[in-house]
Amino acid sequence: MRFLLLLALAALPARADQPLVKLQTLNDNRGWEAVGKLVLGDRGFCTGALISPQLVLTAAHCLFDKETGARIDLAQIKFLAGWRNNRAEAYRGVKQAVAHPDYVYGADDSLDRVADDVALIELDQPILRPSVHPFGIADTPKTGDPVAVVSYGQDRADNPSLQQQCTVMDKQTGILVMTCDVDFGSSGAPVFTMTNGVPLVVSVISAKAEVESKRVSLGSALQIPLGKLMDALQAGATMTGDMSHVQILSGGLSGGAKFVKPAATDTP
Repeated sequence: MRFLLLLALAALPARADQPLVKLQTLNDNRGWEAVGKLVLGDRGFCTGALISPQLVLTAAHCLFDKETGARIDLAQIKFLAGWRNNRAEAYRGVKQAVAHPDYVYGADDSLDRVADDVALIELDQPILRPSVHPFGIADTPKTGDPVAVVSYGQDRADNPSLQQQCTVMDKQTGILVMTCDVDFGSSGAPVFTMTNGVPLVVSVISAKAEVESKRVSLGSALQIPLGKLMDALQAGATMTGDMSHVQILSGGLSGGAKFVKPAATDTP
């Protein structure tokens, strides 16, 4: 996960965020078992979520080695559905993975890079356990709408944490700026809206950021990139290609990059 500095952001709404709550017990985690820990060999971990029995939604940058910019060998990536207290509801390897076709790891930081920071992973076998229910996808929320996040993170790698309510504080084409509490390891975490008590995915966490000394999170809106990813996956595309364009920016994670927000802002 990258740490970024946002400038010239729209005025912050009044915050009524709820704190992170660690999902430690079976009851705590009920309904969230399709969120899992994405283990990247010895290169750390991200968060991912099932959107079908065999498809995991996560961030594109999770598929790259932050030190070299090379793709991580898919054989080293494991998805641990519902990982909690050193046990998972299901353990799966990876058959193939696709990133948004416009995503370039290590490219110059821009808001477009966040918008494209989405990937789909096809597991080697579907997860068909009755306790694991893949999440549906909903329309992008509006500025001011409440959202929720379930994620793993630094110092909370063995249990998922739920933030039941945070806020979409700003919005641009393909990008949400949110008040949600995320940390390293939360990359790829699903952002939800609740519809009649049912969680539906509306974004994927890409980076944590800071504006006016306040921590915020950045995520991709899914409506455009998800369709492209599904098309690529159905065509049998894998993450291949010439990696000579890769540039390393502070390990791909941080380094004071500045995203300057254009004056125009989407409104509800």
